Amino acid sequence: MINEHSPSEYSTNALSTIILVRAIVISTMSKNTFGFTIEKRVGGDSLARTGVIHTPHGDIKTPAFIVVGTKATVKSLTMEQVKSLGTQVVLANTYHLYLAPGDELVKKAGGLGKFMNWDGPTFTDSGGFQVFSLGAAFGKGVGKVASEEENAEDTNSDHGQLATVDDDGVTFKSHRDGSLHRFTPERSIQIQHNIGADIIVAFDECTSPRDPHDKQKRSLDRTHAWAKRSLAEHKKLGGDQALYGVIQGGKFQDLREEAAQTIGAMDFDGFGIGGSFSKDDIGTAVAWVNKILPEDKPRHLLGIGEPIDFFYGVEAGVDTFDCVSPTRLGRNGSFYTTNGRMIIKNAQYVNDHTPIDNNCGCYTCKHHTRAYLAHLFREGEMLGAALGSIHNLYFALHLVERIRLSLFDGTYASLKKQTLKDFYGTV
Repeated sequence: MINEHSPSEYSTNALSTIILVRAIVISTMSKNTFGFTIEKRVGGDSLARTGVIHTPHGDIKTPAFIVVGTKATVKSLTMEQVKSLGTQVVLANTYHLYLAPGDELVKKAGGLGKFMNWDGPTFTDSGGFQVFSLGAAFGKGVGKVASEEENAEDTNSDHGQLATVDDDGVTFKSHRDGSLHRFTPERSIQIQHNIGADIIVAFDECTSPRDPHDKQKRSLDRTHAWAKRSLAEHKKLGGDQALYGVIQGGKFQDLREEAAQTIGAMDFDGFGIGGSFSKDDIGTAVAWVNKILPEDKPRHLLGIGEPIDFFYGVEAGVDTFDCVSPTRLGRNGSFYTTNGRMIIKNAQYVNDHTPIDNNCGCYTCKHHTRAYLAHLFREGEMLGAALGSIHNLYFALHLVERIRLSLFDGTYASLKKQTLKDFYGTV
């Protein structure tokens, strides 16, 4: 059960216990200064917990939403603006930074944080999902979230693919100029070491929710072999970065559990839960995994971050999320609000002089009206993209922060019920 006290209401004994636990965790951290403290477990049927991930560039209070800055930039925003929203950590994309400006250049600049003027924790993925997008999913419209209706079309055809996978690695053509490149587990780790994020990810083969069991199994075996190679290369290179192993296995319980047992037994600092999910899988497949993974290490849900996903993920034991949806939607005039999504170009907002959301404390809602934003987007003004991104990121960041606080004070159930009712019209 959830305790009845918020962090500010803890007794002296409880606070002393938390301080002692933190001291023990910090004192037993590996020399790379990375660690994870669990502050509270909900218990019962829920795997939800709150904690703190310790990195060389600061702590991350969990559950947390990680802001995506794919090419070392959160599109249309300065890092000062990103920080002002309450951002704790920024994620960049290994594949894209490798192609431009190049990982060696980022290394010469002092690493990802210095390159983009961000002084907080940083995270990079492995490039595995981009390989999937260029390969098996190319031209088939398969993203991180797929509906069951979409599963009718498989991804076995290689017509038009820009990437081919073998047991050693992946050969792919750049989406920029068609040039040929090669990623192996070792190369992915080398690139991520050059980029220099606090948290990096082992190279894996992402699969589609449409793939049958036998194909998922072959891919899973390859991902496990690549995990061992990624870990060996990471240890060889040294440094103070943390390495996460990746859990795959599609929608099949036996494969997900096998992955959790295999990757969980390896010497990773944390875990990324990968794959392309249907909405229902987030509450099931993720829980299968987190019931097996070591409890004392953080778990990240890769590329998932719609409002309902935060609740399902937290209940399934997820500590952090990342997703491009808030900024991508915001740049295109689709705004998260307490009462669901708002398409600002709709005619009803042209003469509406109220904020996007009266319950929001972001810069956009404090200073601009729906009418003004409708004008910006109808005229194609760049400011619209910035203001939309600010609002949606603030919404996502603060929703996850509210979830975190509700786990402390015992209001999680009511927060979930009210949020889903208001946003989706469901309870």
